[in-house]
Amino acid sequence: MSRPTPSPDPLSPTARRLVDAMSADFPDPARGPLDAGTLRRASGTGSGGRRPAPAGHLETADRRIPGPPGAPPLPVRLYRPRAEAGGPRPLLVFFHGGGWVLCDLDTHDGLCRELALRSGASVVSVDYRRAPEDRFPAAVEDAYAATQWACDQAAALGADPARVAVGGDSSGGALAAAVTLMTRDRGGHPLASQLLLYPALDHRLAGRSARDYATGFFHTTAHMRWYWEQYLGPDGDGCHPYASPGLAPDLTGLPPALLVLPECDPLRDEGRAYGRALRQAGVPARIDEYRGTFHGFLAAVGTLPAADTALDAAGSWLSGARCGPGPTGQ
Repeated sequence: MSRPTPSPDPLSPTARRLVDAMSADFPDPARGPLDAGTLRRASGTGSGGRRPAPAGHLETADRRIPGPPGAPPLPVRLYRPRAEAGGPRPLLVFFHGGGWVLCDLDTHDGLCRELALRSGASVVSVDYRRAPEDRFPAAVEDAYAATQWACDQAAALGADPARVAVGGDSSGGALAAAVTLMTRDRGGHPLASQLLLYPALDHRLAGRSARDYATGFFHTTAHMRWYWEQYLGPDGDGCHPYASPGLAPDLTGLPPALLVLPECDPLRDEGRAYGRALRQAGVPARIDEYRGTFHGFLAAVGTLPAADTALDAAGSWLSGARCGPGPTGQ
């Protein structure tokens, strides 16, 4: 994959090596037509294998829970830190990224384990229906149904029903943000917070970062446009707030948010804009931006120091601790 050659490279040397290695064999829509099957094979989706799990004491279980009316049951994976004194813990309902097309419970197993261990929270990881087989709003309706189930079952899962959060990375961050809107609009169980990890929030991809980091940083703007096409289809409404939460006209009454943004990400500016819009609507919103990093950098835990720093900060925030300002003081 060709990349711009700014001087100096905004990525750290370690991040550059990771990005170049990941980009080498990953299909790129700029080089020719793509299909979901090709990308799924390249990403390892559905391979059945898990990334090495972090050390720690976690109980895990795979289950199927009710989906939306008329839809199939939803596979979920439960993560629960082994019992410790201190009462019920927080509960995070997590939606994996992958452009609404890729990834599954296994590809995000390591990230969910890290979040559970670093926060002390129970985690419910949700495997929603994917595009293009099931387009918008299938995934977001699945996400909402899973969240309401988790709220109903929080006490049985050893969690505090008053401390249920939603979260996700990339397209999963879009689902998490949309679920907060749906919960408010539909009178669902109140949510305590939302953890948005480099979220995809605006189908227009109009921010400067979508131009500055369009290529050369693994996740390209062309990739993101292709994902949006698969998710929405030819007749989908990208401006619907449950598709593009960044375009929602009213953000009042939403739960506090933590946005984790990489510097070198085509989606960075829409994340910044959403954080500002939340604040303007009176919603507490913290923006943690990590310089020299790229979209998906949290997968490099143990290799990229910023990934560990970001996960520690997110875990502390989820647990309810007072974390202080983010790494850029925002």
